[in-house]
Amino acid sequence: MGTAPAFWRIWLSAALAGWFLCACKPAPRPAAMERKPAPPFTLRDARGQTVRLSDYRGKVVLLDFFATWCGPCKIEIPWFIQFERRYKDRGFSVIGVAMDDEGWDVVRPYVAALRMNYRVVVGDDATSRAFGGIDALPTTFLIDREGIIVDRHVGVASRGDFEDGIERLLEDGGASGTRRAGIPPLFDRPK
Repeated sequence: MGTAPAFWRIWLSAALAGWFLCACKPAPRPAAMERKPAPPFTLRDARGQTVRLSDYRGKVVLLDFFATWCGPCKIEIPWFIQFERRYKDRGFSVIGVAMDDEGWDVVRPYVAALRMNYRVVVGDDATSRAFGGIDALPTTFLIDREGIIVDRHVGVASRGDFEDGIERLLEDGGASGTRRAGIPPLFDRPK
């Protein structure tokens, strides 16, 4: 009888340790994502102006799906504000796609409070589906000058990863279709 509780404590400890090791182990990440054209969308910004992704052809675009209630999103937004300021004269733009169900009622004051200096639109289910279903926020896409999705990141990425990717695409200039094969994936690379 005295060994039964000890057995169960050992068994429970081993089970918890096994669960912890498996649950905390990062899932393997694909070596590269399939590169395909960014889906078109037409949405409206806070002033009611039409924003089409196709209007940004020829620019490197960081497309950020976020929400006002998303804590990790709030970490990245100041970086995106700085990127917009630093790189806009080199052919770069940030577009924020707010996925708040309440729409502009909550998004407009949020954009003003954070002094977001880039275009923000309110997304919808069709936009989410077009980009493969946005299941987690933030989800960020990096799109090259030819409108090809070069990388995607779900969750917070490091500022350096974003900067490296933006710099590579800006330096590349979009000269040829073959150059995409030479650009390693920016976010979906094994760590």
